[in-house]
Amino acid sequence: MEVLQKTCQSILLCTVFIVLCLEASPCFAFTSFVFGDSLVDAGNNDYIFTLSKADSPPYGIDFKASGGRPTGRFTNGRTISDIIGQELGAKSFPPPYLAPDTQASSILRGINYASGASGILDETGFLFIGRVPLREQVNNFEQSRSYMVNVMGEISTREFLKKAIFSITIGSNDVLNYVQPSIPFFGHDKVSPNKFQDFMVSNLTIQLKRLHELGARKFIVVGVGPLGCIPFIRAVNLLPSGHCFGEVNDLIQGYNKKLNGVLDQLNQELGPEAIFVYANSYDIFMKIIVNYHQYGFKDADAPCCGGYFPPFVCFMGRNTSSPLCGDRSKYVFWDAYHPTEAANVIIAKRLLDGDESISSPINIRELYNYNS
Repeated sequence: MEVLQKTCQSILLCTVFIVLCLEASPCFAFTSFVFGDSLVDAGNNDYIFTLSKADSPPYGIDFKASGGRPTGRFTNGRTISDIIGQELGAKSFPPPYLAPDTQASSILRGINYASGASGILDETGFLFIGRVPLREQVNNFEQSRSYMVNVMGEISTREFLKKAIFSITIGSNDVLNYVQPSIPFFGHDKVSPNKFQDFMVSNLTIQLKRLHELGARKFIVVGVGPLGCIPFIRAVNLLPSGHCFGEVNDLIQGYNKKLNGVLDQLNQELGPEAIFVYANSYDIFMKIIVNYHQYGFKDADAPCCGGYFPPFVCFMGRNTSSPLCGDRSKYVFWDAYHPTEAANVIIAKRLLDGDESISSPINIRELYNYNS
């Protein structure tokens, strides 16, 4: 009886899969598996006990798919991964892994494993209590893969994953924790910047290789942006308008350079069957900040929501609310840490079609068509 029940379940799952394929045009038009932190979290932190949440207004106020209700995204609208997916033909967004019943839809849309406050290092973000570090995110993908094998079989799963895009946007919280001496883990005994960069790169490389072993072949690895220019860092270091914290940006540029070098090595070792694209978000975002008027913004210093001073909280209550700008499309920053959807659109489109100074060795649109 138990065997019969499992057989019926497998037939049902396969039938659902075939029906979904017939409805998709073409089948497997765009599938992505998203890993990272709050820059790309689509709601995973809504399902864990954590101080890092974006589950209340005005977060999501411009997210059309939810009617302006919060979805767990740490911005007013879409994330960069959301926008790239839509530009490449996705009809919906990869659901958060921790949401109920996500597995059933994973075959066509992919899954979002990202978690706010998380980092490359397991210890990163511990002050927020709950978060899903990159290592655990990859563990979760391994569970998803097992589900796919049960539905599709090993061979079909491998073929499916070869065409999917795996994006990894992480490292910002590791840097933020490192540059804040008040955090115990990165306190008086923290390593030199050079060793810290190496530690980040080596730990990220381990997880990239794990994903490759699990079947991933098309990778987007996003470098860390100019955190020395975000409202939080500017405020806590008492920087005047238009100035960035050079020491933080120098640390990030050193890390990004090493990361790019490692990705070149992985392309030599594992290519051409696999390809690792380095996404240079740092230069794109820095150009937006420096030339914000040319991009249609009126403010590249203050956040739209939450103000420019501690505690940097963005919220909307019945009796009291955070300061909220009138025109969200005119601000580079949504809150003290994250870009607005307007800024995300610019970054996403540059990554999609940029030259090798932006995405290397190919851009994301070319990656989508790679070996397809």
